[in-house]
Amino acid sequence: MLPIYYSDIFLKHDTGAFHPERPARLQSIVKALRSASFADQLEWRDPPLASLADIERVHSPQHIQAIAALAAAGGGRIEADTPVSSGSFEAARLAVGAWIAASERVLQSSQPAFVLCRPPGHHAEPERAMGFCLFSNAAIAALWALEQPGIERVAIFDWDVHHGNGTQAVVEHYPQLAYASTHQFPLYPGTGSADETGIHSNVCNVPLPAGSDWKVYKNALETTVLPFLQKFQPDLLLISAGFDCAKGDPLASMLLEPEDFGRMAQLCLEQVTHKTVFGLEGGYDLNNLAAGWLSIARTCLGGKA
Repeated sequence: MLPIYYSDIFLKHDTGAFHPERPARLQSIVKALRSASFADQLEWRDPPLASLADIERVHSPQHIQAIAALAAAGGGRIEADTPVSSGSFEAARLAVGAWIAASERVLQSSQPAFVLCRPPGHHAEPERAMGFCLFSNAAIAALWALEQPGIERVAIFDWDVHHGNGTQAVVEHYPQLAYASTHQFPLYPGTGSADETGIHSNVCNVPLPAGSDWKVYKNALETTVLPFLQKFQPDLLLISAGFDCAKGDPLASMLLEPEDFGRMAQLCLEQVTHKTVFGLEGGYDLNNLAAGWLSIARTCLGGKA
């Protein structure tokens, strides 16, 4: 069985008309997975609400309270492209809870799990929400995992088309954490050059040119990302799974096909660890989102992508 942490509460994060990070993203993925030929092998689980102490592993009380207050007031904008609605604070807390719960399940079972949540998290810095992101979901889960018995190293691999500046800002301060990212460069948020290697040499950035296809990605993984992760030997791997590096995404210019996400997942499972959480970040073409997650699910269930 493949555990999937999801709740309809994530749909209550209302970003407004025409915003690319919209509830339909999750709805398209859930519909595809529930109607898949392997649907009976999927275990849908309700995520718990993260405590404020969970979130404070990364964010200050002031940062958390600012988002809570904005939601309580009916919503508003933190910056031009990062809206908050009345349902956003609950959804964001639940997203953190989903990443933590999936990490706990993976550590118990030694098998992969999915997190289908929104808002995404990899742009959220400790004191700043930005880029559609409110809380740094993956980084919080990584720090949670380090507190568990026997867990000494946790890695995050971010294949979203945008560099995860927020995740990197957290990870680079902890030698027990590692961060690897493949991303289109130059592109928002402008960070992620190859010479950004972290305070403890625990960051691996692989900027890729617009128009990169599977051949380019596969080479980047085999020559740089996978050796970096293998050398680190993580007890848990968290994948910030963005699907905006797929061909046709409205916010980027990469050329991956949906089945390539299953191929990336397979390389990570086979060459790094089966103790892997796949959590949703970006991706704004609904068909690519649905097909990409189907490809990863088939891989996790033992099929070829």
